[in-house]
Amino acid sequence: MRKVLEFGGFIAAIVLICFGVASIVMGVNGRSTVQNTLTQEQIVGTPDMTPAAIKAEAKQAGLPSSISLPTVAVAGKPIDSGERARAFASYMRIHALEATGGLTYAQMPRYATTDGKGTNDPNLAAKGDNGQPLDNPLRQVWVTETALSTALNTSYMADRLSLFGIVVGIALLLSGIGFGVLALGGAPRNRESALGFLAHHEARPAAGTPALPTA
Repeated sequence: MRKVLEFGGFIAAIVLICFGVASIVMGVNGRSTVQNTLTQEQIVGTPDMTPAAIKAEAKQAGLPSSISLPTVAVAGKPIDSGERARAFASYMRIHALEATGGLTYAQMPRYATTDGKGTNDPNLAAKGDNGQPLDNPLRQVWVTETALSTALNTSYMADRLSLFGIVVGIALLLSGIGFGVLALGGAPRNRESALGFLAHHEARPAAGTPALPTA
């Protein structure tokens, strides 16, 4: 039984160490891929991408105070990490709201009108050369912003997942090393010895207790 426990301890240590190393390598490669992909796009924060500047812009555009504003400054900085990508996406959303008057895609009228207000009634919409109602151009602004911000937020998620993989890998690696140290140190043998000592100690009568007479 002791040999089986020792052998199982070594196997568990090797498996945990292998999984830990693999998880760390995959996490590091994932973060590197995210950073390289973002760097290739050559995105740089615009001058107004600071909390103070965007707050002033939002107030000037008449956006409601309930809108969540970015808190991380990326003005003039290259967007080359998941954290900066997420911040850049939050600024893009404010820019889109400024362009649409604070309305999201679902809140905007479907069709364009000559007065610029838009409508959901195709009969009242402005018509194109083919006689069909024209789509609201502000909706296209929102679609473009959503597509780009979603890609940036996906980069942030991938970056966080890669970091989580690295942390889990370190935990697995340390656990495997711990199992290995215990197995090498003879923990199964010591455990059996300790249990045997306790069993022997419990069988002995306590000091000062008279022994029971034997037949």
